[in-house]
Amino acid sequence: MQQVKNIVASRGLLWNLTLRELRAKYRRSILGWGWSMLNPLSQMLIYTVVFGAIFGVQARVGDPSGINIYSLYLLSGILPWGFINLICGLGLQSLVVNATLVRKVRFARETLVFSEVLFSLVQFSIEMTLLCIVLLIFGSPLLPWLPVLLLLMALLAMFTSGIALILSIGAVFFRDLKYLWTIVSQVWFFSTPVIYDPARVEEKVSGFWYAVYHWNPSTAFIRSFRHVTFDGRGPELSDMLVLMAVSTLSLAAGLLVFGRFSRRIAEEL
Repeated sequence: MQQVKNIVASRGLLWNLTLRELRAKYRRSILGWGWSMLNPLSQMLIYTVVFGAIFGVQARVGDPSGINIYSLYLLSGILPWGFINLICGLGLQSLVVNATLVRKVRFARETLVFSEVLFSLVQFSIEMTLLCIVLLIFGSPLLPWLPVLLLLMALLAMFTSGIALILSIGAVFFRDLKYLWTIVSQVWFFSTPVIYDPARVEEKVSGFWYAVYHWNPSTAFIRSFRHVTFDGRGPELSDMLVLMAVSTLSLAAGLLVFGRFSRRIAEEL
């Protein structure tokens, strides 16, 4: 509770830090915020060529949208995953790169992590808006489900915020964490149904690897985002209940861990 009060008290600093990130991200670049779409689009193009053109993988038909375009199927999963990856990466480095500020100024250090979350959320919102426009053009009946999409985005921000808070603390005490996290994120990516149909996993995978896939929270997130955007229907109720619980627990755990070690941050930096 005290952490929440400290963050609220530092809301002015949180806003200024977020604006700093937004202004500095693509400063003096030719395309500006257009660059934010190039990374997911390049990934979509690579995976479409490799898996779609070369290996002949096809997207399942959207239900009830009827869309069967593999590139749009990929993008509906790549964007939420990119949001997870971006927040975790930025959050991990948020305290280390602001070491001077942390050592010299007394403030709620959590705001450094949450400013990265808000910045990433703005970028994610732009990307999802463009995706929704394209899917509407191709016939996805997602318009009535936009409030649910916003809820999913908020839950995903809560979930990744908790992870980012823990990673930020870990990076202070264990500087090699950024290299280890690169490996972990790759494993996490391929254990999440971003570039493949979950039905194939349920058909061909069992035992330990199926458990890793099944209990992976990002699996439920990607599945729910695809239901709303690519399919144009509501997510499964069981998934939503799980995501609400997991997101709340993740954020609570992140705040707890951060609060536990926050007094030692300045000393370690």
